Amino acid sequence: MKKGYKWIIGLTAAAAIITASVNTSSSFAKTLSDVPVVGTIVKGVNFTAEGKVVNAQLKVPKIESLDNKELESSLNQKYIAENQKLYDEFKKDVNELKEKGNGHLSVHSGYEVKTDDELIFSIGRYMNKIQGSSSTTMTYDTIDKKDQVLLTLPILFKNNDYLANISENIKSQMKEQMKKDNNKVYWLNDPSIEDINPANRFERISADQNFYINKDHKLVISFDEYEVAPGYMGVVEFIIPTEVISKDLTGNKYFK
Repeated sequence: MKKGYKWIIGLTAAAAIITASVNTSSSFAKTLSDVPVVGTIVKGVNFTAEGKVVNAQLKVPKIESLDNKELESSLNQKYIAENQKLYDEFKKDVNELKEKGNGHLSVHSGYEVKTDDELIFSIGRYMNKIQGSSSTTMTYDTIDKKDQVLLTLPILFKNNDYLANISENIKSQMKEQMKKDNNKVYWLNDPSIEDINPANRFERISADQNFYINKDHKLVISFDEYEVAPGYMGVVEFIIPTEVISKDLTGNKYFK
C-alpha cells in the first residue's frame, strides 16, 4: 500500500430536477461522468430528481487510489450499473404513475463506509424503494488494502463447512433475540416458532451471502428486508463470534 493514501469519504453533488417528466438515461450517465477527480479512496455523486409525487436521490460511490486498477475499474462500473438500473426502473415506474394519474414513488441509494483501517476497507451500498410498501437491499464490498484484492466468503475459508457452522450460529442468535424481545420475528424452520412466511424459512447462508468485516474485525452477515424476517424488521445483521469460524478460516489475518 502506498504511503500517504487518504482512505476517506467525500461527496460531490450534482443535481437535476424533474417536474412533469424524468430526465433521460444519457443525462444520468453524464451526471456520473462529470464528477471531478479529488484523489480520495471513495467519493460520491448525487443525482436528485424531484416532483410532486416522485422523488429519486441516488448517491454513487467511486473508488480511487487502488494500485489494482482492474479491480478499481470493475467496482466503479458495478456501482454505476447498479444505480443506472435503479434509475431506469424509476423512469418506467414514473411513466406508469402518469398513466394511473395517482400514486407516490420514492427511490434512494447511497453508501456508507463500515471499516477503514490499515488492512480492511468495507463499503456498503443501500437501495430503497417506496411505492405503496418499502423495500430495502444492502450490498457490501470488502477490500484487503495491503494485497489490493476483493474478499469473498469462499476466499476466507478452507472449505464449505463454514456455511453450516455460520448458519447454526445465526439460528441460535435469532432464537435468543426472539426469546428476549417479542417484537423480533425471524422465519425459521422450527415447529415451535410461528412462521408467517414458510417459503422464506431460513436454512443456511449461501456462498455469496452479503457480508462485511466490521471495525472490530468480526465477520458480519447481512440479510435484506424480507429475506429472513418480516419487512418491519428491515435489514438485519448478525455478528459472528470469531471462535465459531476460527477452525474454518484459511488464516487469522482479518479476524480477531
